[in-house]
Parts: sequence; C-alpha cells; structure tokens
Amino acid sequence: MIKIGIVIGSTRPGRAAETVARWVHDLAVKRGDADYELVDLQDFALPHLDEAVPAAMGQYAREHTKAWSERISGLDGFVFVTPEYNHSYTGALKNAIDFLFHEWGDKSAGLVSYGVDGGARAAEHLRQVLGQVKIADVPAQVTLSLYTDFENMSVLTPGPHQEERVTVMLDQVGSWAKALRPLRV
Repeated sequence: MIKIGIVIGSTRPGRAAETVARWVHDLAVKRGDADYELVDLQDFALPHLDEAVPAAMGQYAREHTKAWSERISGLDGFVFVTPEYNHSYTGALKNAIDFLFHEWGDKSAGLVSYGVDGGARAAEHLRQVLGQVKIADVPAQVTLSLYTDFENMSVLTPGPHQEERVTVMLDQVGSWAKALRPLRV
C-alpha cells in the first residue's frame, strides 16, 4: 500500500493548518486506498537551513536533517497544507523543502491551501518549487476561503463541495504515486 504524508505546512502559533490537515486526514483514511499519515513540521524543529553541503549531494551532517530525511524518504506522495502569507506559502515549509532533495523526487503531491483568496497564490508559488525538487504536483487542488470555508475566519466549516474536491485531489495523488513508484525503486 502506498504511503501519503499530509504535511502541516505552518508552525505559527494559533495556526489553522493543523485543523485543515486533520480534516483532510479524516476524509482520506475513510478511503482505505493508502496509508495516510500526518507530517507536522513542528515535530522536526528545523532551524533555518544549516547544512553546509547542498541537499542534492545527500551528505547530511545534522541529526535534525537526518530525521527529516528518514521521515520523507518513507513516503510515496504528499498533500501539502499551507496558508497564504503575503501572497506566498510559509517560510517554514520552504525551509523544510530546501533541507532535502532526492527524498522528494519522483513522488506525487496535492495541494490544500487557505487564505483570504483560498491561498491560490501560495499554491502557485509552491508548485514552482515542487517541480524543482522533482515532485509531480497533480492538477486538482483544494482552496479554502477564510470568508466561506471558515466561521469568523477561524473555525473550519467547509461545505460538501470541498469534500468532493479533496476526493478528486486524493484520487490523483494516489494514482500518480503508484505510477511513479517504479522510478524510485
């Protein structure tokens, strides 16, 4: 069975990313088509990139990088959950991606973004970086508006149409993860 990591892409106090990721996870595990796991950036406490050798070399010196590498290596695909900050995704998520290189390659990813405009610009920027580390991002995406999918801009209350969007996105992430698996073996 393939393993899909649902990455909580914010470490900010009071973040909604964890709530959104748990909502996606709850929908995903009902499917029974993959092993879905939450991956919380907070659990790794990655400092600002502190490896002397570029990630593409795979020569990690720091224990936190080795732990992060091990966690990501064991996954076949991802769902990145990110808020939009200043028209882009979070610095914590960018930093986490930059710590590694080969561990990301030839895997699939879906995006769940949220913000005033659904986090669309965050997702757009994230797609550019994912392509650079050889992650195949699927076209289906979930965008949650702080105005319509959250009560008082803080309590997640997505409509049924958003669950349908999650289903389509997960279908694509799963099928692409399976298709890309031979490239990683």
